[in-house]
Amino acid sequence: MARSKPAPERAKPAVPPTVPSKALQVFANPAPQRDYAIQFQAPEFTCRCPLTGQPDFAHFTIDMVADELCVELKSLKLYLWSYRDEGAFHEKVTNDIVDDIVKATKPRFVRLTAKWYVRGGIYTNVVAEYRQKGWKPAPRVEMPAHAPGTGTL
Repeated sequence: MARSKPAPERAKPAVPPTVPSKALQVFANPAPQRDYAIQFQAPEFTCRCPLTGQPDFAHFTIDMVADELCVELKSLKLYLWSYRDEGAFHEKVTNDIVDDIVKATKPRFVRLTAKWYVRGGIYTNVVAEYRQKGWKPAPRVEMPAHAPGTGTL
């Protein structure tokens, strides 16, 4: 029986459709008069250990309250991708990302919760946040709880 010939490899495009980038793009907040929460989940963040060069993986949760500007989602994806081959300690990369989001958007509030996957039997969680001077969140409104599907108290 004759073996089939493997398919030829696809040529790499001269201009890739997307490439990693440190540029965070922004757009005007559509509701700057109101505090509202924006949350980004990035479960596949990757960088490299600056000492060993081995890959480090993390699940990032970015919570923010925008002021005049919001971060554009695809640019955030490309920005996070730009760390893939960089050596960075968990604490530094977490704080650097918060600093860059603050520089680009000047938010009322931003928090990055970085849950780093196990390395040497140890999980590392790093939480870094920024709060605009003078900004205070409105008190949380507690609504009455209802049993699912009944609509009664």
